[in-house]
Amino acid sequence: MGMLKRGLVVGLQTTWTLGKIIFPITLIITILGYTPVLSWVANLLTPVMGWIGLPGEAAIPLVLGNVLNLYAAIGAILTMDLTVKEVFILAVMLSFSHNLFVESAVAAKVGIRMSVVLLVRLGLAFFSALLIHWFWQGGTELAQYGFVPSASNEEITGWGAIAWQGVQSATIGILQLAAIVIPLMIFVQIMKELQWLNVFSKWMAPFTKMLGIKENTSTTLASGLMFGLAFGAGVMIQAAKEDGVSKKDLYLVFIFLVACHAVIEDTLIFIPLGIPVWPLLLVRLVTAILLTMLVAAIWNRVEKKARMDGKEATYEN
Repeated sequence: MGMLKRGLVVGLQTTWTLGKIIFPITLIITILGYTPVLSWVANLLTPVMGWIGLPGEAAIPLVLGNVLNLYAAIGAILTMDLTVKEVFILAVMLSFSHNLFVESAVAAKVGIRMSVVLLVRLGLAFFSALLIHWFWQGGTELAQYGFVPSASNEEITGWGAIAWQGVQSATIGILQLAAIVIPLMIFVQIMKELQWLNVFSKWMAPFTKMLGIKENTSTTLASGLMFGLAFGAGVMIQAAKEDGVSKKDLYLVFIFLVACHAVIEDTLIFIPLGIPVWPLLLVRLVTAILLTMLVAAIWNRVEKKARMDGKEATYEN
């Protein structure tokens, strides 16, 4: 019972830490969704859309996905007549870059610079779109959308009702967070106290070594891959406190996870759009691996040069 209690306490503390970030941002963004702000941003992006092979209206799901979530973006895509290639470009971009405000703020709470998270996610989104636009010559047929439950058409009017809708959305978000984070933290606590975590880290050792990071990040990687960036951050917050995860490993893990996280949900959610989802998953996974290995190699080279310069300075003195 002691393990369960300690895990519950950690889960509640983590939920509280993340909830203080998620609640106000969700509230503000929900309210903005009922103002002309999002349409204004979409109009600003319209000239850029042609560069990546998308019509101007495609700016709307991109803005909705980045400011709100993937569900809002997919809802907008379903109202448009787009080709398979255009939908695939949007899906790849949104898989790299979505829910930017909440997930970037959560990463910042762990100690990752928000500018790094934004640069990586937005950079991957637009670079991948350019590559697909340039090199894929197929997908010219119209996308055939599958069955998706229709959203409620209930119109909300008045600032009081809009604010209440924002509070409800934020509260549901916190409850969803708690429903995953608390059991996850209890499970992690049990794994730690029964020494299962050491075994799991050894299993993950070849993969983490390939990425250039240490074994004590394995639980965070697995959590982020399965449950998402925010939940991976929850595990990382605790790991940084207890396992002494270095700043370098923090950055490398989050570089991997911003490119590839919640692989089950964020892949299956695109099935109704009538696009091939396996290539979508493969693009995310390969990009995450290669990008993390590249950054780790550059980081190691810089550290090695700094050590050599330090030794030379010592000899000179």
